[in-house]
Amino acid sequence: MPAERLQKVLASAGVASRRASEALIAEGRVTVDGKVAKVGDQADPERSIITVDGRVIGGAGVQAYLLLHKPMGVASTTRDKHAPRTVLDLLPTALVPEGARLYPVGRLDQDSEGMLLLTNDGEWSERVLHPRFEVEREYALGLRTALDGDQVTALRAGIALEEGLAEVTNLRAMSDFEATRLLELIRPAPSALHWYRATLAQGWKRQLRRMFGAVGAPVERLVRVRIGPVRIDGLHSGSVRPLKAPEIRGLAGGGGSSRRGSDPRSPKPKVQQPPSGSRPPKPPAAAGSR
Repeated sequence: MPAERLQKVLASAGVASRRASEALIAEGRVTVDGKVAKVGDQADPERSIITVDGRVIGGAGVQAYLLLHKPMGVASTTRDKHAPRTVLDLLPTALVPEGARLYPVGRLDQDSEGMLLLTNDGEWSERVLHPRFEVEREYALGLRTALDGDQVTALRAGIALEEGLAEVTNLRAMSDFEATRLLELIRPAPSALHWYRATLAQGWKRQLRRMFGAVGAPVERLVRVRIGPVRIDGLHSGSVRPLKAPEIRGLAGGGGSSRRGSDPRSPKPKVQQPPSGSRPPKPPAAAGSR
């Protein structure tokens, strides 16, 4: 379908008359593909995500909220000519309402993996993403060698990056039990690594990789395991599920602390060192076939 005047698109979708739709645009209440529209803009309703006051209009108006365990090597964008696959390629047709165009809530680097939310609800996405709502993200980080005391001290104090002082909270070594459960979910299965957990309230580009690289501890595997109150529990690499109603409400409610911030069998969430020479057990041989 060719692009049309935006007020005509809104009127055809039953939002308001053309004149009233033009007023909505002038008031900055309309976005096209995430950008605030201006009077005179055009849009193709079959290709663009158009929102009014954060709500998607048209055939894509049925709201969907999905949780994907993004594998490594998949781009967390809707289009990427340099990537063999994007996250949209992983979504089962049955989970996407007819006519809906979903987009990722935030990003994960192509070489990172774990939890990624997808929706067509712009207002909800804003509440999950904006720093003022303080929705935490928790990550599992696999390192070739364990952190030493100086590295821990530096990370706990914060690392100076171009954007400012980068900080993590609840940095700690993962228990063998946590590491075993994680290894059952991720693909390809890694070689023996030292696993840590770290929580971010900031969301700077490749923040954790840059922080750990700055102290000489490059990250081999980075897995997002929690967003707000929702955890990756039981969701294998490449799998998708709809969010449950309490999860949708919880993510939009701000704060975003997990009700179970650490495994009950793990030490309290403080920075600590793993026992000398300890490494999580290797995954069972059958795990690679999942």
